Amino acid sequence: MDHLHAPWRAEYLMSVDKPDGCLFCELGEEGDDDKNMIIERASRWYIIINKYPYTTGHIMVVCNRHVEGFSDLDDEESAGLTRMMARSERALDKAYQPNGINVGVNMRRSAGAGIVGHLHIHLVPRWQGDTNFMTSIGETRVISEDLRDSFERLKKAFESL
Repeated sequence: MDHLHAPWRAEYLMSVDKPDGCLFCELGEEGDDDKNMIIERASRWYIIINKYPYTTGHIMVVCNRHVEGFSDLDDEESAGLTRMMARSERALDKAYQPNGINVGVNMRRSAGAGIVGHLHIHLVPRWQGDTNFMTSIGETRVISEDLRDSFERLKKAFESL
């Protein structure tokens, strides 16, 4: 059996200074999208840069409402999610021309959720050969672009759709 190891996430997952409330609720309500690197908003969802990315361009589609899973979504949220995922795919293709995109959801702590109880979907651009010795042996993730630059690049890509 193959195993996927992500030791660089341990510090974040185990940190003791996490906010008492829900980070995604707070970011969604704060209103400073530029500071929080929220790329785009819709009536029920927003798209944000992952501040602990697996690759350059790693984004998340986040429900505005604090819900844990897909079964908690209303019909408008379900339809809106499909639209936001499609826009995200097109924007990632436009901005980065990846060879593929991983889409993932971690619901609840034991499934790997870093923000527990708030539904969010990861979109991770992938390129042929992007997992190299640094990741495989050195337990180090190489991100080739500053998060602020990724935000600006993706914001332009979304605006041009």
